[in-house]
Amino acid sequence: MTADGGPGRGGGTGSGGTDSVGTGAGRGLLVVGDVITDVVARHAGPLAAGTDTTASIRTVAGGAGANVACWAAHRGASDVRLLGRVGTDAAAWHERELAAQGVRPQLVVDPLVPTGTVICMVDGGAAAERTFLTDGGASMRLAPADWSDALLDGVARLHLSGYLLFSESSRALVTVALTAARARGVPVSLDPASAGFLAELGAERFLELVEGVGVLLPSRDEACLLTGLADPAEAAAELSLRVPLVVAKQGHEGAVVARSGKVRARVPAAPATPRDTTGAGDAFTGAFLAALLAGAGPEDAAAEGCRAGARAVERVGGRPPLPG
Repeated sequence: MTADGGPGRGGGTGSGGTDSVGTGAGRGLLVVGDVITDVVARHAGPLAAGTDTTASIRTVAGGAGANVACWAAHRGASDVRLLGRVGTDAAAWHERELAAQGVRPQLVVDPLVPTGTVICMVDGGAAAERTFLTDGGASMRLAPADWSDALLDGVARLHLSGYLLFSESSRALVTVALTAARARGVPVSLDPASAGFLAELGAERFLELVEGVGVLLPSRDEACLLTGLADPAEAAAELSLRVPLVVAKQGHEGAVVARSGKVRARVPAAPATPRDTTGAGDAFTGAFLAALLAGAGPEDAAAEGCRAGARAVERVGGRPPLPG
């Protein structure tokens, strides 16, 4: 963990790429993204406005970027690192939680802003759908000064959380990281992360910012929003004209793999009994990346993602079970 000012400077520079492992030495995965404290409230009935609603409430470690890193480690990636920004209020706790999951945390501690917090309201229906109230906090203040090219030493893949695109400072970090990865031949993936924030940013602006990304992992809603198409498979195919490989996550309908303007595979979902869908997409992404690092092709990697997503919805919170 570092004080405000980032993990330091390093040599080297790096990108885009497709679904192959990078050309540099090492098999590491570097995830750059949000580290968040999740307050998960599971309520059996509808919310009662103006009064009390009974709920089961837990506080757990979360954040899309952090969750992806944890699931990648859980599904077999041996060297997973995470660059994120947290406040002094919860920095030590988040570092311990990440390390316990087998992730090497590179956390920048923000002395001015607390750790981001998300209130996840999970309904009691069969789908266990969730609604988020989000305060990005310190996670939205990642900046180019927090980056070091040395972070890519030994890294075979770079993954960026889409939440980085929703603040000015972290958008600038994305540009720096993409440039550095490109110079080293390290392939880059990105998960759009939030249909709501994506709508505010705008589809064309988003697609401009992710130029050079080799793998895009949108949800069904995000794929449709980015293209204006109602059919998620058609949307994935359309997006693959802009990004070499698109893997669109479709929840209980599995996933679609698209390249060069065409759907190349439809991967079925794994069976599950949902308790909390928080982090299911992150689980998919983490397992998908772990499988790519292990040498799997996109279709097999997507099947791994579907299996991890199924396990995730059967748990409360967005993280996998602790090892052992």
